[in-house]
Amino acid sequence: MEPAERAGVGEPPEPGGRPEPGPRGFVPQKEIVYNKLLPYAERLDAESDLQLAQIKCNLGRAVQLQELWPGGLFWTRKLSTYIRLYGRKFSKEDHVLFIKLLYELVSIPKLEISMMQGFARLLINLLKKKELLSRADLELPWRPLYDMVERILYSKTEHLGLNWFPNSVENILKTLVKSCRPYFPADATAEMLEEWRPLMCPFDVTMQKAITYFEIFLPTSLPPELHHKGFKLWFDELIGLWVSVQNLPQWEGQLVNLFARLATDNIGYIDWDPYVPKIFTRILRSLNLPVGSSQVLVPRFLTNAYDIGHAVIWITAMMGGPSKLVQKHLAGLFNSITSFYHPSNNGRWLNKLMKLLQRLPNSVVRRLHRERYKKPSWLTPVPDSHKLTDQDVTDFVQCIIQPVLLAMFSKTGSLEAAQALQNLALMRPELVIPPVLERTYPALETLTEPHQLTATLSCVIGVARSLVSGGRWFPEGPTHMLPLLMRALPGVDPNDFSKCMITFQFIATFSTLVPLVDCSSVLQERNDLTEVERELCSATAEFEDFVLQFMDRCFGLIESSTLEQTREETETEKMTHLESLVELGLSSTFSTILTQCSKEIFMVALQKVFNFSTSHIFETRVAGRMVADMCRAAVKCCPEESLKLFVPHCCSVITQLTMNDDVLNDEELDKELLWNLQLLSEITRVDGRKLLLYREQLVKILQRTLHLTCKQGYTLSCNLLHHLLRSTTLIYPTEYCSVPGGFDKPPSEYFPIKDWGKPGDLWNLGIQWHVPSSEEVSFAFYLLDSFLQPELVKLQHCGDGKLEMSRDDILQSLTIVHNCLIGSGNLLPPLKGEPVTNLVPSMVSLEETKLYTGLEYDLSRENHREVIATVIRKLLNHILDNSEDDTKSLFLIIKIIGDLLQFQGSHKHEFDSRWKSFNLVKKSMENRLHGKKQHIRALLIDRVMLQHELRTLTVEGCEYKKIHQDMIRDLLRLSTSSYSQVRNKAQQTFFAALGAYNFCCRDIIPLVLEFLRPDRQGVTQQQFKGALYCLLGNHSGVCLANLHDWDCIVQTWPAIVSSGLSQAMSLEKPSIVRLFDDLAEKIHRQYETIGLDFTIPKSCVEIAELLQQSKNPSINQILLSPEKIKEGIKRQQEKNADALRPWKFEHIGIGLLSLLLRDDRVLPLRAIRFFVENLNHDAIVVRKMAISAVAGILKQLKRTHKKLTINPCEISGCPKPTQIIAGDRPDNHWLHYDSKTIPRTKKEWESSCFVEKTHWGYYTWPKNMVVYAGVEEQPKLGRSREDMTEAEQIIFDHFSDPKFVEQLITFLSLEDRKGKDKFNPRRFCLFKGIFRNFDDAFLPVLKPHLEHLVADSHESTQRCVAEIIAGLIRGSKHWTFEKVEKLWELLCPLLRTALSNITVETYNDWGACIATSCESRDPRKLHWLFELLLESPLSGEGGSFVDACRLYVLQGGLAQQEWRVPELLHRLLKYLEPKLTQVYKNVRERIGSVLTYIFMIDVSLPNTTPTISPHVPEFTARILEKLKPLMDVDEEIQNHVMEENGIGEEDERTQGIKLLKTILKWLMASAGRSFSTAVTEQLQLLPLFFKIAPVENDNSYDELKRDAKLCLSLMSQGLLYPHQVPLVLQVLKQTARSSSWHARYTVLTYLQTMVFYNLFIFLNNEDAVKDIRWLVISLLEDEQLEVREMAATTLSGLLQCNFLTMDSPMQIHFEQLCKTKLPKKRKRDPGSVGDTIPSAELVKRHAGVLGLGACVLSSPYDVPTWMPQLLMNLSAHLNDPQPIEMTVKKTLSNFRRTHHDNWQEHKQQFTDDQLLVLTDLLVSPCYYA
Repeated sequence: MEPAERAGVGEPPEPGGRPEPGPRGFVPQKEIVYNKLLPYAERLDAESDLQLAQIKCNLGRAVQLQELWPGGLFWTRKLSTYIRLYGRKFSKEDHVLFIKLLYELVSIPKLEISMMQGFARLLINLLKKKELLSRADLELPWRPLYDMVERILYSKTEHLGLNWFPNSVENILKTLVKSCRPYFPADATAEMLEEWRPLMCPFDVTMQKAITYFEIFLPTSLPPELHHKGFKLWFDELIGLWVSVQNLPQWEGQLVNLFARLATDNIGYIDWDPYVPKIFTRILRSLNLPVGSSQVLVPRFLTNAYDIGHAVIWITAMMGGPSKLVQKHLAGLFNSITSFYHPSNNGRWLNKLMKLLQRLPNSVVRRLHRERYKKPSWLTPVPDSHKLTDQDVTDFVQCIIQPVLLAMFSKTGSLEAAQALQNLALMRPELVIPPVLERTYPALETLTEPHQLTATLSCVIGVARSLVSGGRWFPEGPTHMLPLLMRALPGVDPNDFSKCMITFQFIATFSTLVPLVDCSSVLQERNDLTEVERELCSATAEFEDFVLQFMDRCFGLIESSTLEQTREETETEKMTHLESLVELGLSSTFSTILTQCSKEIFMVALQKVFNFSTSHIFETRVAGRMVADMCRAAVKCCPEESLKLFVPHCCSVITQLTMNDDVLNDEELDKELLWNLQLLSEITRVDGRKLLLYREQLVKILQRTLHLTCKQGYTLSCNLLHHLLRSTTLIYPTEYCSVPGGFDKPPSEYFPIKDWGKPGDLWNLGIQWHVPSSEEVSFAFYLLDSFLQPELVKLQHCGDGKLEMSRDDILQSLTIVHNCLIGSGNLLPPLKGEPVTNLVPSMVSLEETKLYTGLEYDLSRENHREVIATVIRKLLNHILDNSEDDTKSLFLIIKIIGDLLQFQGSHKHEFDSRWKSFNLVKKSMENRLHGKKQHIRALLIDRVMLQHELRTLTVEGCEYKKIHQDMIRDLLRLSTSSYSQVRNKAQQTFFAALGAYNFCCRDIIPLVLEFLRPDRQGVTQQQFKGALYCLLGNHSGVCLANLHDWDCIVQTWPAIVSSGLSQAMSLEKPSIVRLFDDLAEKIHRQYETIGLDFTIPKSCVEIAELLQQSKNPSINQILLSPEKIKEGIKRQQEKNADALRPWKFEHIGIGLLSLLLRDDRVLPLRAIRFFVENLNHDAIVVRKMAISAVAGILKQLKRTHKKLTINPCEISGCPKPTQIIAGDRPDNHWLHYDSKTIPRTKKEWESSCFVEKTHWGYYTWPKNMVVYAGVEEQPKLGRSREDMTEAEQIIFDHFSDPKFVEQLITFLSLEDRKGKDKFNPRRFCLFKGIFRNFDDAFLPVLKPHLEHLVADSHESTQRCVAEIIAGLIRGSKHWTFEKVEKLWELLCPLLRTALSNITVETYNDWGACIATSCESRDPRKLHWLFELLLESPLSGEGGSFVDACRLYVLQGGLAQQEWRVPELLHRLLKYLEPKLTQVYKNVRERIGSVLTYIFMIDVSLPNTTPTISPHVPEFTARILEKLKPLMDVDEEIQNHVMEENGIGEEDERTQGIKLLKTILKWLMASAGRSFSTAVTEQLQLLPLFFKIAPVENDNSYDELKRDAKLCLSLMSQGLLYPHQVPLVLQVLKQTARSSSWHARYTVLTYLQTMVFYNLFIFLNNEDAVKDIRWLVISLLEDEQLEVREMAATTLSGLLQCNFLTMDSPMQIHFEQLCKTKLPKKRKRDPGSVGDTIPSAELVKRHAGVLGLGACVLSSPYDVPTWMPQLLMNLSAHLNDPQPIEMTVKKTLSNFRRTHHDNWQEHKQQFTDDQLLVLTDLLVSPCYYA
């Protein structure tokens, strides 16, 4: 949009949004504007004021009464409905009050989850439009949210089954925090950092948690004057962390999300330039593109890659500004990846690339909108210096357009490209549209490539609006429209479905945008037109031609899809899915075209369609429907003219054909009669007023045809009745033209070309509404009296049994009744009656709200709805009693009941699909750049209509009346009928009804449960199944078995369990068994812990009082003091412990019972006993549930341990560090394990201060450091039975009983699934709980079992003892020193035995056992264990395998301790170093892995002190010393080590090879795990690896070579710091001089990957680029052929990703080399050996040819200007000696392969002579030689 245009256009005043308070007393925040355009708009203010007053009064009242349920929930739901209907139509004060109230409600600590989610969703909705409330209006604290997230997402009790959370809760919480973030106080940032910094220990899981919290909570939208309290506190710290991490841990992606948000909120306030190369390098890396031939991807690069969406936001926010650095890198990024977009490439990386392409333009458009068009609000504006300039936009579009054009034809479809083009065309149409059109015109001509056509058309649809509106940048745009439309016509093709659909969409899109008016006459009258306008005027003469040709095409389509053509006799007569889609496409496109036509063109078209439809007779299923649709479209556009033609014609034909009374009884009717009926029924779907002229004729037709015997006949006639009623009684717009008032004005006053592509004007839409006049209403009632009344009388008699009717007659009557009902649903008032009372106790009114939908009900007339209801109920009972198998009538009755209950003029599912399609069309044609609802007029009208329908459909919270109760009970009866289809249909209606009425579920549940009662006689299987389905619910609606309501669950769950005893229950029927499984599964999946404690905090009540006093017209009742809600809920659920039931129900029963465990109430004693006894149940399912349950119960019974606050600095005696320093500092040294100061006596033990959690103190100390108090202050240990509570006594008795324990151990050591069992955390929790709660009381009973289990080497027994031992060690956390010491005396011998018996199956379990034991424990407490493990891991006893396992177990323990055991790590390293030359592969691999963990702590992160743990550099230096003998030799290294240790010393060299193998294992293991790679040290090993790695892809190599190759592949993908680049290049250059050609070859492959994976870091360093260029070009002249060829490949790759450019010095250099003269061939003796060494000249010449070849191959998909000449130069060398000839041939054949697809356009680049030579070359015999 040009500045000139913009300057004049102010913001139009929003209708009704007056800034000065009008008569209503408040200024609404932001209402839904579409309400102002409804025909009854003037009544809405009063209606919404009343509703708002009610909501405020009742919501406030409910909260003060402490009644969250039902009152609070009911009225918050009403508030969210209010927002859906009116937008935020309340004053700012109310807005703030609502938010504060809901914020208080959401953060009530014990709130049940489903309520929390409900409140949270509403709160998110209230906070959504953040421009409405500034930080001055609202401030929200952050801690309550943090407590909530901590409680729910990091729940301590969920895994024990004490809390059940739904899956959606995580997203809701994160969105909630995101919505509240802008309103956190200014000091929040500092508080958050203080809270979460101590968690930042990179080796611990808490790091992930800290970064997650930073990502969701840190506020980034503070105003500039508060930046010092905002991001400046953390930016340097976190970006430093991000820059220095090399190996992509999981939290790196979350940092990116945080930076992206920071950048967007603070454009222009942060200087990103120093980080740009790093940012782009990392983004490129995270696309995971394949490089080179044999690349191994590190698996975590795939799983932890950045989210492209956030990366895009970050890039967009950094664009612009003075330095232009980002744009340069962005261009580099696209240059380097463009070739991946070519359609011939495919892989799993493609989705990411497409997403990048689609999101980036979208994001830039959003930024432009924000900077140029958005209303300014309180949010920080972008400073002018950093706004995007026009030049920035142009540069951006130019750098991205190439990949987008390639992606148009991608394998995954052209959707992303089309969306990208739509946004790009908004910014720079002149750069975007021409190339798209260049591809479209040829595609329209081609017949052989339909995919190309669909792809280009969908892209043109995307840019349609920019194309048609032209504008300053691209004035010639509109001239393309007509040629495109005319050429698209052949796409209406009956043989190709997808082409047909995209063509319809294409034509419809363009005709919506452009008035189809012939303006050629204007040329004579006006002479002030521009060139383009003149051209357009003369072109518009073709419009009429276009419309008629389009119609001919459609007629052809219809004729080829008649039933006779497409089906055999026997097949179905319904439309297939594809046909119905074509029908939809055809009718909507045709109606769009006619709507946009001028009157002249319309009349021609009308005549044509009338002739076509009356001169043929169509069958009514497929072709008939399409033709009738076309006629309807015509009639809708101009009802008067069209009805004149159609109605008399159809009426006369029908009257004539039904003259004879025999016709009425024919089973099969005449085709012509059916066709005319169909036509008539469709053309009456028009403006009701225009139909009144013909009412006599139409009523006559109805009288003749409603009672035809032929079903097809009377159905069509019923449609006619239905449409007549709808047309006269509904409210709807009557036209959707793109300009208000249509085009019928003389060309002198109105110039249509000005309106091409013009958006509708929301403030002068001029909608023409059809509102029923009194005349129409009385006509409708006349129709009902004439046709509905007699049917009702007949059915009434039939129901009474006075009149016998055949099934067909009943069906016919019901059809008429149903059509009358859905035709006039809008007129008939809802059902009246007595409400059903006492369903829920509430002290707040729960009344329903009535919405006005444009019609006053005429209450003087009889309400047909009620009459139908009574008649149908009577008939239903009659049918069910006498002929239950009349399913067709039952289907109709179910429909009628559903519509009686809910139908008010539109159906929910139709509304939903229209809403969806509205959104789709809106997206495909919206203008995101200017925003402000600049949609096309038709779309805006559609949206207003949807708003009206939304009002008619809002039925939530209806009052539940007696009559509803009766009908729902009828539905329940039908839902348990004997016929499955009847059950199915009835259940769907039943669920819909349950959702609509308040609390009716409580009334219905007992009735459903009746069917499941075990003592009830005569329940059939079908009823039983039906009842279960009713409990199960459908996927979207209510699930009765799982309502959030104790009263219901108390009834339902016991009933489900006891239904196992019912007579109707047969477990033989698989369908019933499956149902029970589904039911149990659904309850388990959906059950969320239900709240019991509904107390509302005081602060919340205060806000509620304010809300009630907020001024509104409601009565202020003075409230009494709120009575407390009764809380104690009876739990009588363990009555049925009968063993009669089949075990299946015991399984479901125990499952449901275990869901009732909670963390705030202990279960009743009977339940506890039940669970403990079931630990020894026979069925494994029951045992598993009991184990979890008892672990949960033990957690509930846990006694609290006292804690106290300490000051870490006092303990260490060091002052607190002033700035942030992480790692090993003097003040956290006392946490380290130190064998000199281990507590070995009681006194030392009790004076030590133990810190259990590993992360405390690594980064910073928490503000409030808490540790457990001393022994004497903790709960008493060693209690006798009398000291325990009753619940504890039950458990104590069972576990002291040797028989019980023996049985338990036997069960636990059985195997469940052979080979699949793992260490089970649930069982571990059980034992941990037992030893924690009862200390060592049960050890005497268990001790013999443990000794016996350890000695047995079976997998399952070993696993069992590992679980118990882990439980023991962790459970002994609070034991006294004496008890702990005794424990270890028992455990040490056990563990020694276990470790010597370890096997392949069990080593994982023991690893898990030791790791679990050491997790979150102070290492000084476990010194016995560590000393035991470190005794001698590699003793060699029991062979290499046991050694490897011991290392594994040790590693598990040490890894859990992270940075607190440097001494142990040093000891281990010292022990391992001499043993690195292991022979056995499995031990080597294990050592490699252990080394990774030993050096894990040596990280190079910012603000981190060097660690006391082992360092890599020292270790590497020692290793290199030992590898010297291998470094010095030049011969190839062979692996000739025998696999057993020979006697005597081997030479150094063999030792070196063994050592090298272990070192390789270490490097490979650390590639995926450590945080930073120690590049400098590893570089010294590189030359050695280059020498070893094999060149060919051959798997038969030995382990050494394979590992070397893999290791190089992993190292080459590593991320380099800028200062490491010169070091690496140094090594590469040195190796390139190596005498081994293998090494020289491998340098090149290494280089390819390394450069691509660090692209921008290299590009940022000019010397590095020069070095690489020199390296590659010099290796082109290598004496070894393979190296030369690889150098050429590398060169072409580097050119292709634009790392190097093809400049003239390079070209001249190669051409010089090519001209090297070859020496004359001398005759040699046959025996001479000289042939094998190529002469130096040949090598040089070959190098030149290879260089030119590399340049040719570097642009595989286009032909740059220098290419033709290069090809000519190359062809000159075709007759050179080998290997040159071969290279030329390969190059040419590759050129041919890659350019074959688009040869037609590539040809243009060559001159004729060149083409001749080229064609000669490519087809010449040499090509086949």
